[in-house]
Amino acid sequence: MRISMSWIRELVDVPAGQTGRDVAEHLINAGLEVETVELVGEGLSGPIVVGKVLEIEELTEFKKPIRWCQVDTGADQPRGIICGARNFVVGDLVVAAPPGTTLPGDFTITARETYGHVSDGMICSERELALGEDHGGIIVLPPGTAEPGADAAAILGVGDEVLDIAITPDRGYALSARGIAREVAISYDLPFADPVDRPETLPAPAKDRAPAHCASDDLDACPLFTLRTITGIDPTRPTPQWMINRLRDSGMRSVSLAVDITNYVMLELGQPLHAFDLDTLQGTVRADLAKPGEKLETIDHVTRELSTDDLTIRDDRGAIGLAGTMGGAQTEITDTTTNIALESAFFAPDIVARMGRRHRLSSEASRRFERGIDRALAPVASARATELLVELAGGTYQGMTAVEAPMPDRTIRLAPDLPAQVAGLEIAAATTKAKLEAIGCAVDEDGTDFVVTPPTWRLDITDPADLVEEVVRLVGYANLPSTLPTAPAGHGLTHAQRLRRRIGTTLAARGMIEVLSYPFTSQQDADALRWGTDDPRRVTPKLANPLSDEQPHLRGAILPTLLVAVQRNIGRGFDDLALFEMGSVFLGEAGSTNPPRPGVHSRPSDQEWQQLEDLLPDQPMHVAAVWTGSRSPKGWHGSAQPVTWADALAAAQDVFSALGIETVTEQGSDPTFHPGRCAQFTINGTPIGVAGELHPGVLEALGLPARACAMELDVTALIDASPAVRSAPQFSTHPVAKEDIALVVAESVTAEQVRQAIIEGAGELLEDVTLFDVYTGDQVPAGHKSLAFALRFRAPDRTLSAEEIAAAREGAIERASEVCSARLR
Repeated sequence: MRISMSWIRELVDVPAGQTGRDVAEHLINAGLEVETVELVGEGLSGPIVVGKVLEIEELTEFKKPIRWCQVDTGADQPRGIICGARNFVVGDLVVAAPPGTTLPGDFTITARETYGHVSDGMICSERELALGEDHGGIIVLPPGTAEPGADAAAILGVGDEVLDIAITPDRGYALSARGIAREVAISYDLPFADPVDRPETLPAPAKDRAPAHCASDDLDACPLFTLRTITGIDPTRPTPQWMINRLRDSGMRSVSLAVDITNYVMLELGQPLHAFDLDTLQGTVRADLAKPGEKLETIDHVTRELSTDDLTIRDDRGAIGLAGTMGGAQTEITDTTTNIALESAFFAPDIVARMGRRHRLSSEASRRFERGIDRALAPVASARATELLVELAGGTYQGMTAVEAPMPDRTIRLAPDLPAQVAGLEIAAATTKAKLEAIGCAVDEDGTDFVVTPPTWRLDITDPADLVEEVVRLVGYANLPSTLPTAPAGHGLTHAQRLRRRIGTTLAARGMIEVLSYPFTSQQDADALRWGTDDPRRVTPKLANPLSDEQPHLRGAILPTLLVAVQRNIGRGFDDLALFEMGSVFLGEAGSTNPPRPGVHSRPSDQEWQQLEDLLPDQPMHVAAVWTGSRSPKGWHGSAQPVTWADALAAAQDVFSALGIETVTEQGSDPTFHPGRCAQFTINGTPIGVAGELHPGVLEALGLPARACAMELDVTALIDASPAVRSAPQFSTHPVAKEDIALVVAESVTAEQVRQAIIEGAGELLEDVTLFDVYTGDQVPAGHKSLAFALRFRAPDRTLSAEEIAAAREGAIERASEVCSARLR
C-alpha cells in the first residue's frame, strides 16, 4: 500500500516537524512493515511552471514526428520549445522546465538548437520529473488548473513523501488511507478524523429514472450488495489534478473521471467499487455462482471459462463480472458513458481468493476482498463515490437498492490481566482498555472480565489471543523484556533421531546427495507411476488452499516428488544423478471438517488431543533414492560404469546393516518398477520397502533416461524394528571352515528361499551364507537354475572336526532338498 504524507496529514494532525521517515518508524514500532519512503520528484532542482500551448507547427522533414511549440509560461514572450509528444493540442496546459532547471538524473535544461530551432526549455512527462513511470506522452493538466507561469511543482505534489507499506494478509484494513491514518494516529496518540464519520453531502434522489435493482442469490458468499444509480454524468470532464496526484502516488494511473473516482474511494476507505454502464444492463443485477459451461470476457479482454464455484455478478443475460475481482467487457463504462450503476458489496474472502487463484487473476479489488474488508462499509463508500460523481462529473443521483443479510454479533471475553501475563510486562487494565478502544473496539465490563466487540473492519480479531496481540503491539514490542530462558538439561538425540541421521550418513557415504522437495502431488503423478486405482498411496489429504491447483494433494510416497527433482536436474544437463530424500508421507484422508479449537492458555485436554490426532492422516517417515546415468564416469581408467538395479539393492542393504536389522529380500511386484528387476524387503512378513529398476513406462512418462533405478523404504518401520542397543559381535579365536555348494532348483524358486533352508538345515555352527553365483545353461536342465553358496562354519569354543563340518553341510543340503526340491549339482 502506497500513501502520501499529505493524505495522512489530511486525516491526522501529525506534528509539523515529523517527516515521512519519522512516521515510518512509528508504524514499524506498531507492527507494520514500511519498505521505503520515497520523495516525489526526487532530484528535481529549479522551477517548473505551468505553460499554455499557443501554437503548434508540425516539422515534417524529419524521420520522426517533431513539433515546434509556442508556450506561454507567464513570461513577457512565449517560449519556443521542441517536443516529440503527440498527446496535446493548442490550448492545453502543460508542465514546462525553463533553462537552468535540473531534472532527476542530473539533466540540466539549457536553450539549445535542435531540429532547426532553438528550444528554450522542455515540456515534461511524468517519468522525466520522477513522478511516475508514464512516458507515453507529456503531462497535460486539467483545464483551469492554474494560470500560465504558476508553480507546477506545488500543483503536481513535488516534494511530498510517499510511504510504501507491505500489508500482511491479516491486515486488510490497512490497504486504505483510512486504515493507515488510524495506525498513525494511534502510534502518535493523536485524534483520528475517520473519513467515514464526515457529514454526508449526498443529495436526495431525483427519481427521474428508476434505480437499477440488485439481489444476492447466495447470502453466504455475498451478504451485502448495494447498487446506486447516477445519470447524466459528463464523460468529457477531466479528473482534478489533486485526485490524479493521489492515484499516481498510490501506484495507479488515471483512466477517466468515473473510474478514477471509484479507485480513489477504494484507496481512501478500503472498499472496492465497480461502475457499470447502466444502459448496457438488462434486468436485475445479482450475485450468484456461475452456471456450467459459462464464459465471460473480462475488461482485460480475456475470455475466461467459469467454474461453478466462481461467484459472478449477473444480469438477465448471464455473467457480467467476476465478483470482487474484475468486471466484464460487455458492461464496461466507456468514453461515451453517461449513466452509471455503482456496485458496492461485501464478498466472502475465501470465495474471492480461490477464484483469483483459479483464473490466475489478481486486482486491487481482489487484494482487499481476499484479506477481508469492513463488513458495514459498502453503502458509506458508494455514497462517497456518488457525492464525487455528482460534484465533479455533473451527475444526478437517482437512488439506491440494496440487499443485506443480518450481521452476526461478535464478542470476545478477555481477562484484563491476560496481556500482561502473555507479554511478561506490567500492563494495567486501563491501558488494555484504552488500546483496544483506540483500534475501534467497544469494551464493556462484565464482572472481572472485559467483553470486547471488535470493529467491523477487523475480521482478523476472533479470539482473546488476537486482542492480546493488539494490546502488546501498541504498547510496543521494543518495551517487552528480553529474558533468555534457562535451557533444561538435555538427554541428547532420541533413538529415532540417531537412526535417521545414520540413514542419511550411510547414503551420503555412498556418494549420494540429499535434496528436499515440496510434498505436493496430484493424481496425474500417481498415473505416471502406474499406481492402481485402489493403491493406498493414492488416498492422501487434499489441501484446502494449495500453492498450485495442479498439485492439490499431499504425497503418499517420496518417489513422486523426488522424481520431479530428478527431472529438473536432467533438464539442466546433469545426467549422472544419485539423489535421496527423507521426509514424511501422508496416507489416508484428513478427518472431520469441524475440528476442536483448544485455547492457548493451557495444554489441550487428553480428549481434545485425541480428537486432534484423529483428524490427521498416518504420517510415516520414508526415505527414497534415485540413480540415473553412470555410477562412475568415463576416464583414463576405463569406460563409464552405468548404474544398475543392484546399486539400489546394495544401498538398501547398507541401510539395514547400519540399523542392525535383518530383512528378507523377495521378488517385488510394485507397478512403478520393472517386473523382473524389483526386490521387496520384508520384516516378519511385513513389507518395509522396495528397490530396483524403474518400469520403462514410468521412464517414458517422466522423460527419464533408460535403466534409471530407485528405492523407497519405510523409515518409521525400520526404526521400530531396530534394537535400542545393538549387541557387539562375538569373535572366536578358532579357525573358520569354508564350504561351497551348488544347488539346482526350479527357476520359480527364489535364492532367498534356498538361503533360508540352508540356514535352517546347517544349524548353529553356520556363521554366514552368501550367494556368489547363479548359472543357467547346458549343464542345468531346462526350467532350472544353479545357485552357488559360500558357507562359513565356526564354533565359539573349539576347532570343528571334519565330521562336524560334513554333518552341517549335509544338513543344509537335505533341508534345501526338502523345502525347495533342490539337488546337489
